[in-house]
Amino acid sequence: MTELSEVAKHYSSTALLDRIEDALEKVGARRPLDLETLALFDEFHIGGRRATHHLLEKLMVSAGSKVLDLGCGLGGPARYVAKTRGARVTGLDLSADFVTAGNALTGQALMADLVELRQGSVLDMPFDDDQFDVAYMIHVGMNISDKPALAAEVARVLKPGGVFGIFDVMAVGDADLSYPVPWASGPEQSALSPPAAYRDALTGAGFDIRSETDRSEFALEFFARMMARQNKSEGQPVLGLHLVMGPEAGLKISNMVAALQGGQIAPVEMIARLGS
Repeated sequence: MTELSEVAKHYSSTALLDRIEDALEKVGARRPLDLETLALFDEFHIGGRRATHHLLEKLMVSAGSKVLDLGCGLGGPARYVAKTRGARVTGLDLSADFVTAGNALTGQALMADLVELRQGSVLDMPFDDDQFDVAYMIHVGMNISDKPALAAEVARVLKPGGVFGIFDVMAVGDADLSYPVPWASGPEQSALSPPAAYRDALTGAGFDIRSETDRSEFALEFFARMMARQNKSEGQPVLGLHLVMGPEAGLKISNMVAALQGGQIAPVEMIARLGS
């Protein structure tokens, strides 16, 4: 069983906001902050902004929708959803460091009226029943062992008929990975599971699974482009995922890509709807 204290330890990042603001200053980022600039480091998942857009297209979010971002991190997807759909987005993340930095960036992007990030556990959410029209999580389930409890808690806070979107790295082969990876420094922090575990959890909580898509091909193309850009620039960009993942960012990504290429893992997108 993955302990949340171990997960929190992995994502703890002291002086995160200071590092980000120093990097923004180096590139001369103007205020209000532009979401495209932020996307260089605040879309902390395979495929970045393109993957967020692909998931959003399936979630039926419209102006006025109340949306929940589970494991929101710095709030990149939350800000994108709010900006492009006019929705009100609440993010929840275990890491106080991410929430503090994310709310600061939201304010500097002049989006505090639409986006609020809060610190807390997705297994015990500080929300009343039937609060949200849509919920989603992007690269979160790999840290949550009790997926039935997670699905039940999402079902509790969603309105009947609400949509739940998932984009997670899942086990599709031998899950004996080389660590560190982006979501875990070691096996004690990883709760990598096969798609069947998600399906069972969702249906057990009253969800009807509408679609399931293996996005491995997209992921491999994404990482190939990333490597080509790095080789061309011959150096680490000022704004990049290393701001979030720290000095081992390259090794974490390399280990994940090796597992993806080896057929051990796959990024899988699932869309489910809560029964009325």
